[in-house]
This record gives sequence, structure tokens and C-alpha cells, in this order.
Amino acid sequence: MTAASLRLLVLGRGKTGALVGEVARERGHSVRALGAAENQDARALTPERLREIDVVIDFTTPEAVLPNITACARAGAQMVVGTTGWHTHAPKVRELVEATGIGFVYGSNFSVGVNLFFEVARAAAAALPLGYTARIMERHHAEKKDSPSGTAVTLRNLVAKAAPGAEPTEISSVREGDTVGMHVLLLDSAHDTMMLTHDAKSRRGFAEGAVRAAEWLHGKKGFYRFHEIFRQL
Repeated sequence: MTAASLRLLVLGRGKTGALVGEVARERGHSVRALGAAENQDARALTPERLREIDVVIDFTTPEAVLPNITACARAGAQMVVGTTGWHTHAPKVRELVEATGIGFVYGSNFSVGVNLFFEVARAAAAALPLGYTARIMERHHAEKKDSPSGTAVTLRNLVAKAAPGAEPTEISSVREGDTVGMHVLLLDSAHDTMMLTHDAKSRRGFAEGAVRAAEWLHGKKGFYRFHEIFRQL
């Protein structure tokens, strides 16, 4: 293994997980993968197996991710987590990460474009105290497990933080077809309307961001959110 090459374990054999493995191999890393049937209740994540892994990348389900995080942390394995639907447990996960001394990066969306979209939305939320109301609309493929999406929840939270005291932002969710992911922030007043849109063309942006996060994380300790570190990739 060269200094630039990592041994990655990808959890999840869905569309995004498969693409993560493809992107990682293109970038010169060795990749192993585990699906749900092979890793029920995180039983496959033994210290012996994880000793041969540099970073674990999780794109599984909200039900599977917490046992996976616990097993990896206890084994001292670094993790990049792109699974959503578990973020209410983030404070406890942070405690576990800090107690075990691993490196951990998570995000509701690993697309660089989406994280720049978050910054634009945060700036636009300054309109809320000036007579505007906000609404979020998101559309994803029919197989997506969580609704609203983790990206939409992150967007709602950053709007609330940027405009404290404003009415809670409503989220409308649609699940249909093979839509990769579209998010719209609508800011409306009696005089005009602003509409900010991010429309993903493919899952490759998510996959590349996750692999680049694993490259950045290797050799580090601590609990990080992707939006805090994406400019360093």
C-alpha cells in the first residue's frame, strides 16, 4: 500500500455505496464492501476485520448506521458517514467518538455543490425578518428511506439559526421515479419571490465527496461535520 492509497470498507451495496466503491478504486484505493445481509446488527464489524481497514464509509440505513458506528468506534476504526435519518443521536455519537479517539466525519450531503448551496441559503435567510416567509421543497427517488431528506432538515436548521424568531420553515417532500435529489428554498413576500435550487444530476458528486472526506480524515482524530471541512479537501 502506497502512502496515498487507503484500505476502505464501504458499508451498503445500494446505488450510492456502489458508486463510492467505484470512485475510490479510480482514485487508487483498495475497496471492500459489506451489504445488509452480511452485516446484520454490525456483527461483521469485528476488531479483527477492522484492523485491516483505514477508513469505513457508511451509506446504509438509519436503522443500521448506529450499530455500525458503535462497532467501528469500539474497534478504533475511522468513519465517514453519509447515511441520514439518525442525526438526533449526534450528541451521543460525538461523545463516543471523543471517548474512543477515532476520526469521524458525517454529513447530510457530501456534494460540494450542496454545501455551497447551504452557504447561499444561510445568507438569503436574512430576508426572513424583513417580511419574507420560507418554504423548502425536496424531491428524491421512490426508494429513499427518510422523509424529509437529511439535506432538507439541515437546510431548515440553518435557516432557523440564521433567522432566530422566524416561523418554522415548512418542508414538502416528494418521492418518485429515479430523481437523484432536488432541493428548493423559496423565500416569498408580498412584493417578490426568491427561489434557490440545487438539482443533483447524478450521485457521483455524493460519492466523490465521501471518498475525498475519507482521504482527508485518514490520520486525524475528532468529530467533524462535512460542511466544516469540505473546503480543505
